[in-house]
Amino acid sequence: MSHKSNDSPHDDATPNTPEPHAANNDTALNRIGDALRGLRYGSVLAIVQDGVVVQIERTEKTRLGKSDR
Repeated sequence: MSHKSNDSPHDDATPNTPEPHAANNDTALNRIGDALRGLRYGSVLAIVQDGVVVQIERTEKTRLGKSDR
């Protein structure tokens, strides 16, 4: 016999309420997208604390062609 816990985060009876930090998550995703836009070589790093993005770092590298070396 299976028993479904009432405190499960995936319980169908749980009302669909937004996460407390949902607005921050949307802002963070937009800023991560901005950081990625136009980036050819490099990286984007998102720092998360307690489930919230608190910092975004973009490192861009410039590749030199053979004629630039």
